[in-house]
Amino acid sequence: MGRGKMAAPAGPAASSSVSLSRSSSSSRSRAGGVRRSCQWLIYWVPVLFIGSIVAWSYYAYVGQLCLITMTNIGEKVVCLLAYHLFFMMFVWSYWKTIFTSPMNPSKEYHLTYADKELLDRETRSEIHQEVLRRAAKDLPVYTRTMSGAIRYCDRCQLVKPDRCHHCSVCDKCILKMDHHCPWVNNCVGFSNYKFFLLFLAYSLLYCLFIVATDLQYFIKFWTNGLPDTQAKFHIMFLFFAAAMFSVSLSSLFGYHCWLVTKNKSTLEAFRAPVFRHGTDKNGFSLGFDKNLRQVFGDEKKYWLLPVFSSLGDGCSFPTCLVNQDPEQASTPSGHSSSNKNENSHHFPAKPLRDSQSHLLTDSQSWTETSASIENNKSGMTNPALTMENET
Repeated sequence: MGRGKMAAPAGPAASSSVSLSRSSSSSRSRAGGVRRSCQWLIYWVPVLFIGSIVAWSYYAYVGQLCLITMTNIGEKVVCLLAYHLFFMMFVWSYWKTIFTSPMNPSKEYHLTYADKELLDRETRSEIHQEVLRRAAKDLPVYTRTMSGAIRYCDRCQLVKPDRCHHCSVCDKCILKMDHHCPWVNNCVGFSNYKFFLLFLAYSLLYCLFIVATDLQYFIKFWTNGLPDTQAKFHIMFLFFAAAMFSVSLSSLFGYHCWLVTKNKSTLEAFRAPVFRHGTDKNGFSLGFDKNLRQVFGDEKKYWLLPVFSSLGDGCSFPTCLVNQDPEQASTPSGHSSSNKNENSHHFPAKPLRDSQSHLLTDSQSWTETSASIENNKSGMTNPALTMENET
């Protein structure tokens, strides 16, 4: 009886404790939701800023300059037609850059549930090494970390494909990641790099066209050659804005054109990729023409249009290297190692699509010579691989 009386108050107390716990959890959930909403809005501010500038430029050029200020009908027609062509291509490529989702590594690169459990449970480095070796042996992965380890993402729990990096903003691994651009609120990578280049090109042409056609009216207003009307402010400010954007866009576009000709990403320009034999800043370069086709594709009719035409699958890329990593069971030339278990999972032996096969026909290819294979078998051993997380 005594114990019964003593235990009675514990019921309401426990219920109150549970209620407080649920209330606290609900408050944290609401706070997290508000924080994510604020972050979402902040991320879209640069895009909204660019959108408002473009909308105003359309009104200033079409409404105030062409329709009100220009008096020559032929000049009006030509300027309006050319302007709308540049405007349409600029908006189209910008839209595609923003709303094309970055591609992520395919399921072959993700660790199995058993491997994930083993990595979480084991603290011994040799076990980690064995798990990564086993996961990467059938994958076309040829780049390494600075210490020579298999590139592994602990957040996504996958073996990183070549040229893939983890974006801290998107919190995902992005194939052939170039950079995360706040002006498009998106990662620029394999799936939308061509769109980003066209966005830079058409925005630069858009600004240069405005500067060229607005210059004479800017001078006339500046020298009081035309009456002081409402259009004066729009025409003068439009010229200044277009000129400033032209300067910044020309430098950025020129830099990315150089990257394309060298077959590099922005990340690779700052930190050269590491292969088994060591760092090689030009490891993915195949020559000017083939580097260009890597981004724009084989069909030239699509080069100037913001439609996807890049070569490959984003997970594997041809290189100019001769000596390949002998620990990989699948080689780019399509030959499998002799000791490969026929019942094991086979990643495609040629990690390139058929549209890319012509990239391997010259002297700078991935194909190993028989002499180098013999050297690898007789005189080289695989270094111990350590798991190193890389962002």
